[in-house]
Amino acid sequence: MAKKTTTITTTTKWLTDYDRHLFSEGTNERVYQRMGAHLIKQDGVSGVHFAVWAPNAERVEILGDFNNWNGETHLMEGSDNGIWTLFVPNLAEFTLYKYRVVVPGGGSFDKSDPYGFCMEQRPKTGSVVVNLDSYQWQDDEWVKNRVTNQAFDKPMSIYEIHVGSWKSHSDPVWSNRYLTYRELADELIPYVVKMGYTHIEMMPISEYPFDASWGYQVLGFYAPTSRYGTPQCHQNGIGVFLDWVPGHFPKDGSGLNYFDGTHLYSHSDPRQGEHPDWGTMIFNYERHEVQTFLISNAVFWVDKYHFDGLRVDAVASMLYLDYSREGGSWIPNQYGGRENLGAIYLLRKTNEVLHGLYPGVVTTAEESTAWPMVSRPTYLGGLGFSLKWNMGWMHDTLRYISKDPIYRRYHHNDMTFSLLYAFNENFVLPISHDEVVHGKGSLINKMPGDEWQKFANLRAYFGYMWGHPGKKLLFMGCEFGQWQEWNFSKGLEWGALDSPNHAGLQRFVSDLNHLYRREPALYEDDFEWTGFEWIDANDSDGSAFSFLRKAKHSDETVVVLCNFTPVVREPYYVGVPKPGFYSEILNSDSEHYWGGNVGNTGGQYTQPVPMHGYDQSLALRLPPLATIMLKLRAEEKSEAA
Repeated sequence: MAKKTTTITTTTKWLTDYDRHLFSEGTNERVYQRMGAHLIKQDGVSGVHFAVWAPNAERVEILGDFNNWNGETHLMEGSDNGIWTLFVPNLAEFTLYKYRVVVPGGGSFDKSDPYGFCMEQRPKTGSVVVNLDSYQWQDDEWVKNRVTNQAFDKPMSIYEIHVGSWKSHSDPVWSNRYLTYRELADELIPYVVKMGYTHIEMMPISEYPFDASWGYQVLGFYAPTSRYGTPQCHQNGIGVFLDWVPGHFPKDGSGLNYFDGTHLYSHSDPRQGEHPDWGTMIFNYERHEVQTFLISNAVFWVDKYHFDGLRVDAVASMLYLDYSREGGSWIPNQYGGRENLGAIYLLRKTNEVLHGLYPGVVTTAEESTAWPMVSRPTYLGGLGFSLKWNMGWMHDTLRYISKDPIYRRYHHNDMTFSLLYAFNENFVLPISHDEVVHGKGSLINKMPGDEWQKFANLRAYFGYMWGHPGKKLLFMGCEFGQWQEWNFSKGLEWGALDSPNHAGLQRFVSDLNHLYRREPALYEDDFEWTGFEWIDANDSDGSAFSFLRKAKHSDETVVVLCNFTPVVREPYYVGVPKPGFYSEILNSDSEHYWGGNVGNTGGQYTQPVPMHGYDQSLALRLPPLATIMLKLRAEEKSEAA
């Protein structure tokens, strides 16, 4: 064996006994400040301190470009709790390295750093030393006001993107390539502002080796993918959410799997440790060091990259031990039940920590079952999430809108059923990437009828969605009706906007977002019955729906009417709570949006004709395949007062 080079260990100076204790206890909420590779000075000497957890290893070596990948010259120092450390002097930023983990019996594994903050571009898997504190953030005002900006009574319209396929860039050398983070910010932010969205949600950017996983099979949990260059987040009054994936990890040899020759991060029994659908490993959530790893990872993205929230992927797969498993292929918990008690603890603890450290940060659960109180505080027995995706609403309404209008009368309850449970949770209405991929077709192609009807249907559906209680999420490309289903390997079909149908749909979504942000009735009271009232939920023969949205802090009210047939309904009587002139503030059939321009010439006065339990009503011209919104004119409200 080659002689070990002179090094400086920093067991007591950098990684303290208290740090180690909290790590082993599962309560070190910012363990990334000590684990991994850090540029520091030790006894006046600059270098890098390395720390990695491998309790079952016989020996751990650091190998990299600084020692010609000969790890025998840099042996790490072990400890009782399995953390190996070493300070290597005179190393600089961008040093490339891996850990060689030698196990009893002589076998070894070359591993990426679980806490590494940067990685080589795929297919290479080396970790890279970087300085996380080199970027000077300029978003103090936004962060200071995050509690207000992201309160439940504020508008939230989220644009979900996959960074690599939002737009490709023509390059004379590389032909079409990904936009870098910097290019993305320069092009995406102005677009999002123009479109009126309040937030961006990024599909996972933690380093992942397999492009077709879209980022949901993470190799480097603490490393933003190097596909897009150096990452920087928001500064333009737009909140940024990140998809976070604590549900599983891939079996790649350089990653967490068999990290020290054992199932260190997962269960050894495949009935607990392997995911049957995705061919991945499931974290052992009951292990304290794994809790530390994941909770700290959630904190890391908010702390170091200033994300305003995390959308947690595949929560249902975490909560149930029998998720996607046949009888006999899963192990019950200690009480004989199918609930994953470790995952429940982890989710609750993560939410408590994030909300405690960063007031105003939003956590959202993609949870597809009826698990109770997902978005209720942990002190009430909930999971502690801020919001929950309303998957039931999404499935029911897409099933309805995809049917020919002649059959919709028989499926009327698909559009009304969600109001039976709309206030059980704090819901987001999601039309996400999952609905426009894997043969499901694009959103515009789900619509029935000829080309005109397809676009009219989709505009009407968006109008209904933005009128329905709940925050909004729309996947990129849906806002202008891309014909092809989403393909992660190429950019969106921006050329479609040369056609008036696509451009009209895009203008409608933009106007809808801006209207939504102007009208408190459409967002202030999303999570209580007090913000919603049916006018008529039962016009199944007409496939029409009418309801009120009400503001929380004022008497502002918006009337929403949807006609999901290709027939003009005139006169269409609808009861309203107050007399006066109701301005038509939105009409999805406007010619401005490539519609037929059927409407109410700016609005209508009420008539003293009782209807739907109100003393006053409006006799409206309801456009075909359209949503309209009306609001009592301000001077009329003053006179009524």
